[in-house]
Amino acid sequence: MFQPARRLLLTFGIAVATAFAAIAPSAQAQIPYSELATSQPKYAAIVVDAKTGEVMYAKRADSPRYPASITKVMTLYLTFEALAAGKLKLDDRVVFSPRAAAQSPTKLGVAAGDSISVSDAMQAMAIKSANDAAVAMAEKLGGTESRFAAMMTLRAQELGMQNTHYANASGLPDSRQLTTARDIAILSRAVMRDYPQYYKLFSQQSFTFRGVTMNNHNHLLFRMPGVDGLKTGYTNASGYNLAVSAVRDNRRLIAVVMGGASNAARDNNAQDLLLTGFDITARRNRGENITVAQNMFEPEPQSRVFEPSIEQGDVEQDGLSIVLAAATNPKRVSSIKIVDPSTTALHRAKADKDDRKADAKSRKKDAGKWMVQVGAFKTKSDAKEQIGLVNKRFSKHFANADGVADKAGRGYRARFGGFTEASAKSACKDMKAKRLACAVIAPG
Repeated sequence: MFQPARRLLLTFGIAVATAFAAIAPSAQAQIPYSELATSQPKYAAIVVDAKTGEVMYAKRADSPRYPASITKVMTLYLTFEALAAGKLKLDDRVVFSPRAAAQSPTKLGVAAGDSISVSDAMQAMAIKSANDAAVAMAEKLGGTESRFAAMMTLRAQELGMQNTHYANASGLPDSRQLTTARDIAILSRAVMRDYPQYYKLFSQQSFTFRGVTMNNHNHLLFRMPGVDGLKTGYTNASGYNLAVSAVRDNRRLIAVVMGGASNAARDNNAQDLLLTGFDITARRNRGENITVAQNMFEPEPQSRVFEPSIEQGDVEQDGLSIVLAAATNPKRVSSIKIVDPSTTALHRAKADKDDRKADAKSRKKDAGKWMVQVGAFKTKSDAKEQIGLVNKRFSKHFANADGVADKAGRGYRARFGGFTEASAKSACKDMKAKRLACAVIAPG
């Protein structure tokens, strides 16, 4: 019975979108989401403000994807880390084992037993996207590629890349190697924040090795003013991927596009995302309160209908509970058996009362002990800067909270303490509404 209203709203949305496009400045790019998302099921994208971390646009940003050669950004991040720690020097030699030399193209083609400098290996990964150089570097830093992949995964978790797992250093096909557009944006932001002295490597348009000049695979470096990195990637399973960053009017944006149908489609969409993002920041500076235009007019995802079978099982529920279970946890419905609700109503009422008492007691005990985490960073100063930004922007939640940058692994977490459960969730709700990272941390 809601279909006529839905059609009316959809028609109105399309009309408004059309009118908006008609009055928008000709220089404003539009995000061709509908074409890509409907024709390319692998498509995912995100646009992030590099300084504040604000997510300006996201589509399937948390859906698992294969990173392909964007993997090498993490391999390079750990290489930069070793250089900064003094464990590695630019002129150190990277020896190619038989395994490294045998990697599939794209590759440098260095023979087993031969070696290149760390500097050349870094350029080979960032510009040529050389798989043999990535494996050789992984073996130098981790002993074996599998051990290095474990180091990569651990570092990803420490950076806040919660949905990323690495199985190799190059990005060659492996079903275990997964990430998301959001996680790649987090990594991109970390590289330029933590190692600005090496980030310029990604803007290098070409690399000459033993007399052969190789061009960077990131075509936007050559055609879009302001673009200065990062990395492309492609496998049959992943589609065409790109993480790219650009600067205009002292504002840096990061765009990640995954699952493109071709190099051209991917590059065009990434350019449109960046142009739209910059247009919005300029209009915000003029006092307009807007977001990325397409966010207002994208079609809602279709609802999914579950039709589970009801079979004999271990869990007893009445008919209403079965309907609720089907809506909230359809995977468990097959273990439900139907019973007379009158036989369980009294038991449920008593259990509910006991649960409410236990919850109230727990909340009273833990009041004021809840925390809110607003980011994870490489340095303590970055964590403190984030605490200051959040405190200023969301003062109604954090003005009286205790901000602390505490050590966690090889980085620092930006956290606020002194919350009740309700106030912590309220603070995170407001931050997430602005597309900013936030997590509620329970006591214990």
